Amino acid sequence: MGNGLANGRDSRTVLRTPVQRGAAIVVLTMCIAGTSKATAQVWSSPIRGSWVEDAGASRRGVVLASEGSGCEIVVAPRENSAVRQAAAFLAADIGKISGYTPSIVPVATGSHIAIHLVTLSDRGLPAAVLRDSLQGRWESYQILTASQNVWLVGSDSRGTAYAAYTLSERLGIDPLYIWTGFTPARHTTLVLKQTNHFVSAPSFKYRGLFHDDEDILPRPFEDTGYPLRIGDVPLIWYQRFFETALRLRMNMVAPYARAHRRFEVQTLASDWGLFYTSHHYDILLSNPFGMERFGLARARNAGKSWDWFGNRGGMLNYWRGGVAENRQLDAIWPVGLRGAEDRPYDFPRGTSDSVEAAVFRAVVDSQIAMTKSVVPAEKSPVFAFTLYSEMLDKFQRGILDVPANVILVWPDDNDGVMRGLPNAPGRWKHGVYYHLAYFGAQAKQVTHAVSPYRVAREFARITDAGANEYALVNVSELRDFVMETRMIADITWNGRTALAAPDPAARFVRWWSEEYFGASAGPLADSSYEDYSRLIDRFDQLWHGADRFQDALAELHKRFTGLPFRSLPLDTVRMLERRDRELQSAVTRAERAAALMSSEQRQFHFDNAELGLLIDWRPTQAALLLAAALTEPDSARAWKMVESARLPLEKLETEILRAEWPPFDGWYRKTWIRRETKPSNVHRSYEQLRVFISSGGRRELVEPAGAAHPDLRRFCTDGNPCSGPKAEIPGNVPPPRNLP
Repeated sequence: MGNGLANGRDSRTVLRTPVQRGAAIVVLTMCIAGTSKATAQVWSSPIRGSWVEDAGASRRGVVLASEGSGCEIVVAPRENSAVRQAAAFLAADIGKISGYTPSIVPVATGSHIAIHLVTLSDRGLPAAVLRDSLQGRWESYQILTASQNVWLVGSDSRGTAYAAYTLSERLGIDPLYIWTGFTPARHTTLVLKQTNHFVSAPSFKYRGLFHDDEDILPRPFEDTGYPLRIGDVPLIWYQRFFETALRLRMNMVAPYARAHRRFEVQTLASDWGLFYTSHHYDILLSNPFGMERFGLARARNAGKSWDWFGNRGGMLNYWRGGVAENRQLDAIWPVGLRGAEDRPYDFPRGTSDSVEAAVFRAVVDSQIAMTKSVVPAEKSPVFAFTLYSEMLDKFQRGILDVPANVILVWPDDNDGVMRGLPNAPGRWKHGVYYHLAYFGAQAKQVTHAVSPYRVAREFARITDAGANEYALVNVSELRDFVMETRMIADITWNGRTALAAPDPAARFVRWWSEEYFGASAGPLADSSYEDYSRLIDRFDQLWHGADRFQDALAELHKRFTGLPFRSLPLDTVRMLERRDRELQSAVTRAERAAALMSSEQRQFHFDNAELGLLIDWRPTQAALLLAAALTEPDSARAWKMVESARLPLEKLETEILRAEWPPFDGWYRKTWIRRETKPSNVHRSYEQLRVFISSGGRRELVEPAGAAHPDLRRFCTDGNPCSGPKAEIPGNVPPPRNLP
């Protein structure tokens, strides 16, 4: 059913696929004279602010604001909450640009220019609205100026909302402003160019972000000093995540699954126009993480074992609780059979493939029937099954029988290369689960390491395979992955245009560099990203220098405690010297680009294109000093060399602080994922050296007691054992004689 193609990572030669060979750029705009013809997917010229009529030009556009007064925004009471929320954001955006915030009214007053947000109807629309092109389409929309009014018309409520978010960007709002810090250009007189902009339905039907491993977000602290891993994340962070998704015209979100889940979070997502979904082990949105920790198994009468043979009714009760909780929401329901702690379901020893297949099909059939019986009649539940881990192999070997009304979601290798894709669609619709961030062997929690070149290559394969019903992208806390997130958002809206030859990745990086850093600095910023993609072309390049620093420090520990020690191998030292030169050159070029930027641009360029280089460069510099100390015969001189290694590491501590501007205070703090000795702890080398020097070379950095598995019971309420016993998994229960 698929293949496991996983060739080289980030070659600049992007594979030519049927998407790219001979593909013409599909223009989605129909614009009259004076309006920009760029779409978000062409990546050919700046977009932000491109529909604002220049001051002093002969005024032909629509005046939205002028010297403290201006337009109103019209939203009928019958419009969906997603449209109302988009109107609220649009009003605030116009206020940020002009100083005048429009009122939102249910009907036009006739005394103001009006921006109408309208989901397609049979009455009251200008003749230029393309009814036939909008009718029955998924999330399509048109932005039209007519008779000195503005019409944002959607084929459905999300289409209407996306029209508002598109208008905001064209007026000057950065869709990523929360993470970039960009403020819009000021126009006290804000004039929208005459516009007729039509956008067809997106290439991918369901498109969204998975905020996995929310380990750095503010909340109470554990005894270890880490943010409480089960604690409540303030709602404002979910508002930031969801607003960003909507401004990127995504329609799906999956908050972190291993946390205390508050219903207000998923309600917020659904009310704002996002499908709420979750991690593939969170079957039917039932929150297995809370089974024992938050007392959900007891509350749902789920029994005491996760055993389909011995406790089928209890498992169904547990899943039914998830459906009942979320039945009023717009949701995409994960189905399948997974262990209670995100591991493979533990079938009894000796269970045959045929029995496993029959159980799996019975489970999924039960989940689908249950969901359809619980959700309101007007809802049409959407189901997805992710072929993650062992499930991909079972499906490809024909063991799994998946119902045709379930979207098959194909995984990458956790590092941005697809593990498999359908050779033919068969009876299913297909989608993908893709990682920009990941906590695990290929850890990517600190900065972006899946380059635009890898994204372009893999999404060309995805598009060619027809896996475009669903795309869920793991972005963790998002900030460090905004560049490639924007790229994927554009691809999933119109993949054929975005991925058109030649070299879509290079085209995207050039566009991004000019869009965010201006025409003067853009070419140099483009070179900065070239360097970045070359030097951090895989996840472990970020701590390459820190690992060699740790190796050298371990040998120095032996030296200063009287044990036999060895110098670093000569080829390791030569490699460090080469990398030191390459990183120094890259940082120098990045600083040259930054000199041509505004203050906001410099800060974002530092965060997005420089900090990752520095995180590897400073420990590389320090590692070379320690390598020299190991070869120095005189111990006193060697110790001074060790002390001198503090200087580059102290610089890095200051540079990290530079990137922790509000609201990102403590963004690179230690957490249960980024523990003291873990590679994702960007302070690791500095802290190791401090301990070493303060102890005369006798002590080494260690984690706090219980850091990996702390006792968190005192943080729980109502006596729920937050870190208590896990659900019992049967080990040797024989399979039943009669299959379910």
